[in-house]
Parts: sequence; C-alpha cells; structure tokens
Amino acid sequence: MSYSKVSKDEFLGGLLTLKQPIKGYRITSDSIFLAASIFVKKGEKILDVGAGTGAILSFIAARLGEGIKTLTLHGVEIQDDLIALARENGPDFISYFNGNIFRDIDGCKANCYDHVISNPPYYEKGKTNPSPYKTKAVAQGVDMVDLDLWIERSMRMVRPKGYLTVVHRADRLGDIVKIMSKSAGAIIIYPFYSKVGKDANRVIIRAQKDANGPLTLKSGMVVHKCDGSYSDEAEDILRRVHYLDITK
Repeated sequence: MSYSKVSKDEFLGGLLTLKQPIKGYRITSDSIFLAASIFVKKGEKILDVGAGTGAILSFIAARLGEGIKTLTLHGVEIQDDLIALARENGPDFISYFNGNIFRDIDGCKANCYDHVISNPPYYEKGKTNPSPYKTKAVAQGVDMVDLDLWIERSMRMVRPKGYLTVVHRADRLGDIVKIMSKSAGAIIIYPFYSKVGKDANRVIIRAQKDANGPLTLKSGMVVHKCDGSYSDEAEDILRRVHYLDITK
C-alpha cells in the first residue's frame, strides 16, 4: 500500500469507527452531509462513485441499521489502497468495485440505480498543487480530466426517474447544473455556508433523471458559529445521526 499507517476514527457521535490513512485522503464533513441527505426505500439500489474508504455507504448503513440489508449498495473506486480500506470499513453486504468511472465496470450496470451519489474531485488537473500523498492527490483531482464527464458518466448509471446527488464546491455549481440539465430535471441546490455572512462554499445538488421540473435553490445550512464551533443543525447531523432533508 502507498500509505504506511492508518488511524481508526469515530464518526456520528461514536456510532461508527472507520479506518483511513493518517496522511493522505481523509474523510470530511462533506461526505457525512451527503450521506445524510439520502433517503432510501426498501429494495432500492445505491451506487457511490469515487467511494474512497467507503465512508458514505458506511454512514448510510449506520443510519439504517438492519433495514440496510434490503438494499443493494455498490461503490466504485479507482485507488487500490482505498478500496482495501473500504472493504474493511463496510459490512459484508456492501460491494466495492475497483474501476474507472470513465469506462464500463464489471458488476455495475448502467441505468439501474435508484440513487447514484458522489463526492467528485474538487479540483481540475493542473489547477492545484497536488498533495504529496497519492490517495489525497487523486481524490483532489490530480488526474481529473473533466468534471462534466464525471457527472455525465454518473448520470448514466441512474435508472429513469432515479436520482443523482453530488456534493461539490459552490463555484462549480454552474458547470454541474449545465451537464445535469441535459438528461435530468427537478434540480435541487442546497448550499452550505461556513459562517453567517459568508458566501456559500459547498453545495449539494440533486437531479432526477428523465424528469421535468424547476430548479430550486434552498436556503441551506450555516455550518459553523462565529466562534468556529459547529452550528446546532450541523451537530445534529455530524454527531446525533439526524438526516438532512434538502427538499425543505
């Protein structure tokens, strides 16, 4: 493996313990918020594109408890090291596939998932100084060719009337909505503000494939209080295992 040490860190108020590299790719609150926004029904199929260490599907599973076993949960990740950790972190009924979303992946069928979720690389190739740690550099986008193509390929995996939900930088909102609008509608934008009075720096964007409906901008969430501690709303999700209803 390209990292030498991993840490075991608690999430969701101690409900879940996950392994992750001490140096390199690390789980952030973005993944927790994204997972909290996914409401599922019995028998549905979920795909996490760019699954990393398996955090998002593990968070979804932890919230649902025994009910998760009625679902099909798949994750796709290109990095061997992170796939190994994802398989250690997740329960046996979550399947992880080592593959590149820009190509067909054995075990993941297009047009069949009720929910496709993704925390895509936040930076474009050549537009940021890459981390010296491979797992983080790749997650940031050191090899990322085209965010539009990532969104397009992710949407390809969604069944008709299913949903694609992503979290990303707010300054890429226009690009993401543009590509989603080619094959989806009823788009919801849910912004995150680091503090009161600050511009949004992150957004969750959800679109329904083959649907008509207006684009809706929600009021969103302020993540931190003035003193830097988490807001009560953020704490409810990060520590108290609440869901995040981005439709309100």
